[in-house]
Amino acid sequence: MEIRSLTRTEAERRGALLKVERYDVDIDLTGLADGPEVRCVSTVAFSCREPGAETFVDCAAEVRSATLNGRPVTPTGDGRIALPALAGHNVLRVESVQADTTTGQGVHRAIDPADGEVYVWMSFEPDEARFVWACFDQPDLKAPHAFTVTAPPAWTVTTNSGDPRVEELESARRWTFPDTPPLSTYNTVVNAGPFHEIRREADGHDLGIYARRSLAPILDRDADELFTLTRQGLAFFGEVFAMPFPQRKYDQVFVPEFGGAMENYGCVTWSDAFLRRATPTPAESELLAKVLLHEMAHMWFGNIVTMRWWDDLWLNEAFAEFACHWAAERATRYTDAWASHLAGGKLKAYLSDQGPVSHPIHQPIHDVAQAASIFDNITYPKGASVLQQLMTYVGEERFRAGMTAYFARHAWGSATLQDLIDALSEASGRDLDTWRTAWLTTAGTDRFSLERDGDTVTLVAADTPRPQVLAVGAYSRNNDTNGRNNDANGEVLERRALVRVEVTQTRTPVTGLPTGADLEVLLINDEDLTFATTRPDPATRDAFFRSAAQLPTAISRGVATATVWDMLTTGEATATEAGRCITAVLTAETSDAVIEPCLTLAANIAELWAPEGERAGLTAAVAEACLRLAADPGRRQVALRGLARTATKPDDLAWLREQAGDDVDLLWRTLVREAELGGDVSSESALLLERDPDPDAWVRALTVRAALPDPAAKAEVWQKLAVDRAVPVNSVGQVAAAFWRPDQDALLTPYTQHYLDSIPHLHRGGMIPAMVFAGQLFPPHAIDPTYIEEAQKASDEAAPVVRNTLLERSDTVKRMLHSRGTPTDRVTG
Repeated sequence: MEIRSLTRTEAERRGALLKVERYDVDIDLTGLADGPEVRCVSTVAFSCREPGAETFVDCAAEVRSATLNGRPVTPTGDGRIALPALAGHNVLRVESVQADTTTGQGVHRAIDPADGEVYVWMSFEPDEARFVWACFDQPDLKAPHAFTVTAPPAWTVTTNSGDPRVEELESARRWTFPDTPPLSTYNTVVNAGPFHEIRREADGHDLGIYARRSLAPILDRDADELFTLTRQGLAFFGEVFAMPFPQRKYDQVFVPEFGGAMENYGCVTWSDAFLRRATPTPAESELLAKVLLHEMAHMWFGNIVTMRWWDDLWLNEAFAEFACHWAAERATRYTDAWASHLAGGKLKAYLSDQGPVSHPIHQPIHDVAQAASIFDNITYPKGASVLQQLMTYVGEERFRAGMTAYFARHAWGSATLQDLIDALSEASGRDLDTWRTAWLTTAGTDRFSLERDGDTVTLVAADTPRPQVLAVGAYSRNNDTNGRNNDANGEVLERRALVRVEVTQTRTPVTGLPTGADLEVLLINDEDLTFATTRPDPATRDAFFRSAAQLPTAISRGVATATVWDMLTTGEATATEAGRCITAVLTAETSDAVIEPCLTLAANIAELWAPEGERAGLTAAVAEACLRLAADPGRRQVALRGLARTATKPDDLAWLREQAGDDVDLLWRTLVREAELGGDVSSESALLLERDPDPDAWVRALTVRAALPDPAAKAEVWQKLAVDRAVPVNSVGQVAAAFWRPDQDALLTPYTQHYLDSIPHLHRGGMIPAMVFAGQLFPPHAIDPTYIEEAQKASDEAAPVVRNTLLERSDTVKRMLHSRGTPTDRVTG
C-alpha cells in the first residue's frame, strides 16, 4: 500500500488532540557495519485532551511490534499505526526496522570507496523521521527527545544534544544522550561512523566538526575557517535576536552522499562536497560561509521557533536565507554577499517567478507532499530578497526589535505568519497588512521602467505595484579609472545621485536626479533594495547594454546584469546581445564573490541560449575573457576553470595543460573539455584516477566519459547516473552537464525518451533526490517544443516535488529553445 502523506486537516486535528511529552528513542546501528538494517525502539509519552478519542502515529519503517498502554496496536499498511481509545495519558512503544538504507528515505548508509568504512546519516525534513522510527511527524508537536544509540565500537555518534555517556559493551558501544529541548521531529538527527573529529572552544561554546577519515586533510585545512565563521555567526545572531544560542555544544558533520545541508538543532549535517578537494575559489569559500550561516540561522528560525504548518515554510527558509547574507556582510569577511546573491540565486528567482511554478511565498499547503514541492527559488532567494525589502521598508533597528519580540514570545513553541507580522508591526509602528498581502500572498514579479519628459522623471510600474522602497541611481562619465580596466577607452561611470522612493501606486515621481548631456545611465533598483525586474527606456536601451560593464560597483553592475538577463529570458534581447554585455561585465568585475557566477552566466548563455550559428563566437569571447583574467593572480584559478569549459582552439587547450601542472582539479576539467571535442583521453583519465587522492575521484572519471561523443560511453553513463543512481546526489549535476552536450544531438536523442519514461519513478529516495534527478536530468539539447509539451503532460501524474521541478526546468529550456531560434522568431522590444 502507498505511504500516505499527512494532510493539514489531519495535522490540525492531531495537534488539537495531543500534547507530546517526550520521545525516548533507542537506536541500534550495529547491523549497519556489514548490512542494511537500522533497528529502533521508539517510546512516546503523550497526553490526550479528549480521552476515548482515536488518532494515529506515523511509522513507515517495518513495524515488528507496537503497544499502546500495554495493548497491541496494528499498522494500517500505509505508514501509520492506528491508536484507538486513547487515555488521558498514554505510552506508545514501537519496535521497527528500516532496511532500505541505500535508496530509501530518512536514513542512509554510505561506504567510502577509499577505505571501505561505513558512515550513517539521518535527515528528516519534511516528514522522513517516520521512515526510521515511530513519531507524530508534524512540525507543531514539539517535544524533548532522548536518544540512546548502540553502534560499532570504532564509531563516533552525534546527535542534537552533547556530552553523552558512553558505555563499552562486548562488541559495541552504547551512547546515551541527554534530553534535547522541545524539538520538532524533523529537527532531530543521528549521524555515526569512524569520523575524524576536531573541537575548539569559542565564546563559551564547544564547537565540533567531523568528516570521514579519508577527508581528514581537507577538514584540517578548512578547520580555522569553519570555526571562525561559526564563532562570528553565533555572536551575530545572538546579538541581533537578543537570544544567544542556548546550548553549549554546536557540531557540524560532513558526510558522504548527502544533498546540501540540514539544520538539525545543535548538529548540522552537511554534504562533504563542501569540503572542496581543490583549494576553494573565492566564490566557493563564500558559499561555504553562507550555507554555514543559513543553517545556523535555523537554530532560531525553525528550531527554537517552528512554523505551525508547512504553509509557513518561508518562516524557516526565507528567513534563514536572508539572515545568512545579513550576517555574512555584517560579521564576516564576505562583505559582498548580497552582490553574489543577486548574481546567483536572485536571477533564478526572477525566472521562476515568471514561469508556470510561480506561487505566493505564503500559500495554503494541503499535505506534506505538496510542501516538499516548495523548497524552491520562490521560498529561498525570492523570500530572502523580500525580507531584505521588508527591513528596508521598516528600518533595520525596528526590524531587529520586531525579531527580538518574536523570539521572546514564541521560543520553543510554534508560530504563524500573523505572529511575525504582529511583532514587526508593533516594533515598526507601521500597518503591515497591505505589505503582507502584496508580498507574501500574491505571486509574480513587479517590473519598473522610467519615463523622462524634459527634466521630469517618473517611475512607472507595468502593473499595480507592491508597496516598497527602492532607489534610482544617476551615472555619468568619469575618465578616472582608479586602476580599473573597463573598456578600451578606460572609461568608468560615476554615480552623481542616489534617490530613494517609496512606491505606493503605478506612477511615482522621482525628484532630485541631476540632468545634463553627460548623464549616461539611470539605474532603477540601484543598491538592489527590492525584488523587481526593470527595463531601460527604448531610447537608451543600446547604451544601457554598452554601459553595464562601466558601472562602478558590484551591486550596480549586478543590477544591470539582472536587467539584461531578464530581457534575454523573456525574448527581449538576443543571446549575442546578452552574452557580449555580460562577458564585458565579467572582464570589468572587481568583486571576487561575483566573478565566478558572472563567468558561469556568460558561459551558459553561449552554450545553452545562443543559436547554433552564434554559439562558437560567444564561446570564443568568453574564452578570450578568461585568458585576460588569467593574467591576474587573484583571478587565475577561476579564469582557468572557465577556460577549461570554453576553450576550443588547440593552442588554448595545450596552454591550459601547461598551466595545470599538478593541479588535479584543473586537469580533470581539461579532460572533460577535450573529451567533448572528441579527443582520445581515456588513458590519461585512467592515469589521473590512479594519482588523484580524492576518494570520489571516480565521479570525475565518469564525468569525462559522459562528455565523450561515443554511444557506448553515453549508455554506460546513463545506466550509472539515471538507472542505478550510483552517482552521489551532490555530483549528479556535474555528470549530467557533461552528458547533455551541444552538438551531440544524434547520440542524445534516445535518452530524451528515457527521461520521459523515468518520470513516474523520479520521486524515489525522498525530496532532495527527487529535485536533483528531475531537474538535472532534464535534457537541454536534442529536443524541440513538442518535447516540452510531452514532458509537462507526463508530469501531471508525478509526485508534487517532481512535477514542480520538471515544470520549472522545462519552462527554462523552452525559453532557451526560443532564444536559439532565428532572429525573426524572437520578440524584441
